Amino acid sequence: MKAKSASTEEKIKEAARVVFTKKGYAATKTRDIAEEAGLNLALLNYYFRSKEKLFEIVMIENLQKLFAFLAPTLNDTSLSLDKKIVTISANYIDMLFQNPDLPLFVLSEIRTRPERFAGIIKLDTYVLQSHFMQQIREKKKKINPVQFLISLMGMLIFPFLTRPVFQTSSAFDEASFTQLIKERKKLIPQWLKSMLE
Repeated sequence: MKAKSASTEEKIKEAARVVFTKKGYAATKTRDIAEEAGLNLALLNYYFRSKEKLFEIVMIENLQKLFAFLAPTLNDTSLSLDKKIVTISANYIDMLFQNPDLPLFVLSEIRTRPERFAGIIKLDTYVLQSHFMQQIREKKKKINPVQFLISLMGMLIFPFLTRPVFQTSSAFDEASFTQLIKERKKLIPQWLKSMLE
């Protein structure tokens, strides 16, 4: 019974991810999630008491997926700054390929609840006070480390956010996009290192 319960919960959470990603929190109804999961509304309400609770769980899991490796890499004192840039670029791009809708979902929800997002990822502790930020300060005193971090994240995430627009035009197809992103794995570290010279 426990395995069935766990699989039902996962089915509901996966359906919620799909519907929240398509419609956003405000436009999503619990009935939409139940239909996507192929379950009745009563069963969904049995597992998750409210849309808010379900959204919170899905959002936290998505944020953890988006930032899971970031904080440990930023705070790894054994890695050089150059190695961190290469590692973050490669791992982040790989994760975004596996979860292409994730950035759009997270960013659209960040706009409505920025303080919640900052708290979940522990922005002050694990990011802004990280060893990575200290390394940037030491390497290039004239650069605000936050500017550098924003540039890095923008270079990684923006292509995935604009992907649907480019794919509806003749700019590129799926294979071209994949090639473009593979090139960015090499180019982003080069661009960022040049900023620090």
